Amino acid sequence: MYGYTSKTLRVDLRLKKTEIISTPTGLNKKFMGGRGFGVALLGKRILNEFDSPDMPLIFSSGPLVGTAAPTSGRSSVISRSPLTGTVMDCSVGGKFGTALKKAGFDCIEIVGIADSGVTLTIENGRATVEDAERLTGKNVEEVRKLIGGKGSDAVIGIAGEKGVKFASIVFDGHYLAGRGGLGAVMGAKRIKAIKVKGDGAVPVYDREELQKAREEIMRLLRASQAVFGELGLSEFGTSAFVDLIHSRRMEPTDNFRATFYDFASSYSGYRLKNRYKTKKTGCAGCPVLCKKVGERGEIIPEYETVSHFGALNGNNDVESIIEANRLCNDFGMDTISTASTLSCYAELEGAVPGPDEMLALIKKIAMREKGPGEALAEGSYRYAQLQGRQQLSMSVKGLELPAYDPRGAYGMALAYATSNRGGCHLRAYPISHEILRKPVATDRFSFEGKARIIKIAEDMNAVVDSITACKFVFFAASLEEYAKAVSAVTGMDHDAQSLLKTGERIYVLERHLNSLNGFDINDDDLPERFFAEEGSSSPNIQVKPLDREEFLAARNNYYRARGYGQNGVPDSDLLVSLGLGEYL
Repeated sequence: MYGYTSKTLRVDLRLKKTEIISTPTGLNKKFMGGRGFGVALLGKRILNEFDSPDMPLIFSSGPLVGTAAPTSGRSSVISRSPLTGTVMDCSVGGKFGTALKKAGFDCIEIVGIADSGVTLTIENGRATVEDAERLTGKNVEEVRKLIGGKGSDAVIGIAGEKGVKFASIVFDGHYLAGRGGLGAVMGAKRIKAIKVKGDGAVPVYDREELQKAREEIMRLLRASQAVFGELGLSEFGTSAFVDLIHSRRMEPTDNFRATFYDFASSYSGYRLKNRYKTKKTGCAGCPVLCKKVGERGEIIPEYETVSHFGALNGNNDVESIIEANRLCNDFGMDTISTASTLSCYAELEGAVPGPDEMLALIKKIAMREKGPGEALAEGSYRYAQLQGRQQLSMSVKGLELPAYDPRGAYGMALAYATSNRGGCHLRAYPISHEILRKPVATDRFSFEGKARIIKIAEDMNAVVDSITACKFVFFAASLEEYAKAVSAVTGMDHDAQSLLKTGERIYVLERHLNSLNGFDINDDDLPERFFAEEGSSSPNIQVKPLDREEFLAARNNYYRARGYGQNGVPDSDLLVSLGLGEYL
């Protein structure tokens, strides 16, 4: 097949055995790759707990990975979340997906639990499981130095070993499969690092047509102010959003009690660029290069990280924000959940930790030190629940909310609530049309029309994570252009609608697997704070509490658009119509 290697590496850690099998027939046609492959391979095994030997941990590439298609250097990691219990996938950058594809594999399926720490090494069609005793108890930076060599790596730090519920897998040093605790899944299996090197070529059906598709996408990218403009992603990275969200008065502050932070400009994209003399870097195959590195090697955080270690925690000390990000990268922890859990802790304690105390708490969480560290390592919802005040966890389905207050963007409110993996901005990313006004502007203080928009965006992003590509490119391009790239690579005839149907199949399967674990309409909700408390209004912008009746009406409209039952769960007719009957 073009665009695929047709090979999957299956690893049994209990036996320390690797096996090369054919990628299941038809998986590419139904689920495309990446996120879709992973969700399909989970199947009904999602009923097992995340630390069950039967629960797989899957790393998957997509058909565009390793080709000339723009932003095609990504890959997906999929399992069940220790934090939420939901299906959890993370789309991650770097060069891991490209290395895996060039090493000869579409995906890796890891099962079992090793008796002691191990590493997995993959090089040009060969794989070995080796003892990793010398790496145990070490953080990401030190592990990477010890395993050395060329290629790409996926590593967990001490947080993953300790089972921190929001531990991350760190790729190539600072690209994180961050959300939902997949680093804890890797830690439960006692696999410390995966090293991949490949020199093979990815077969492409029609290179001339692929080049045409690439040129069309690049023209749209170059014309986009959001991507290549003087204030865009290529120039400042995602911290370009700091000033924009600040001006819209929707930056989460003091555990979402306020929506405006006076000192946000201290960590804006402009300030960070000038203070740290940043240079551009990015994922394999990406022309945007939205990652920023300081002149002394400082990793400049993403928007969600600077805002949450900043406004959410009442902190305008830039050095401590940079250090908090470094600590999370090295220990291997999700910055959104870490910062949000600290903010929940501050509200419960009635005192905001200063910069030094914040950094000390991050270390205690990562090490699961007795006291606050051990308790906070469970995430904000479990921590607040222990205090009898779970309403102070700003999370959905146990996943902490990122740096967009839903009172300032009603599409985001609906997207948070309905997201399959919990409080996530990237399942539908309504910020695109509500704030960036792309592809068309919508009224951010209205639920009108948002149900169908969210449904379509969820389907689109599911297939984008499966082909795989970067969501930021869709500020400029669309599935129409990427369908041409997929067709040129695979030789299969695709258009925007066929890709959307694939995305719908993936999204509905995720929802079905969650329902098998007991998730239903009661989990599609927001913390009461957003319905009871107003945000930080100004004479020009009024940030009202969400109207609960309007929210529930929009949620019901969303269920109708999806074809779900009144309980928010897909029925057998919908599953069969999407070719998912085998998962009943």
